Order: sequence, then C-alpha cells, then structure tokens
Amino acid sequence: MSDPGQFSDPRVLTLFAVLAVATGVWLAAGLRARARRSRTPMARVWHPQESVPLTPAEELAFGQVVSRLSLTSTGRLR
Repeated sequence: MSDPGQFSDPRVLTLFAVLAVATGVWLAAGLRARARRSRTPMARVWHPQESVPLTPAEELAFGQVVSRLSLTSTGRLR
C-alpha cells in the first residue's frame, strides 16, 4: 500500500481549486478591463493655444508631429 501524500487531503485539493479559479477570474477580468479601456477614446483636453490661429508653417509642423504620434493599425506608436 502507498502512503497517502500531503496533497491527497480533500481540503488541500479544494484550496488549490479555489485558488486556480480565483486566479483565472482575476486574469480574465483584468484582460477585459484592458480591452474595454483601449476601445474608448481618451477625453479630449482643451489647450489654450487652440484659440490662437496658427500660421501655415505652424500648422504643417504640428501635422507632422501628430502624424508621427498617431497609432498604427496594430495600435502602436510609429
């Protein structure tokens, strides 16, 4: 006959099962929250310079900076 190991106790098995399920739920909830955050656009912040008209050269420079900071199709910065 084999000696029962320390992990054959039903209470220990139940504890490990509960911990495994809780970890799975915690990970799934975190991943869902991250996916939900990435779907919603960030709130637009008003900047004082928006009320000042830009020169064409400034608009061009600003557009170049913004195009470099825009996200690619994979969701990463260029």
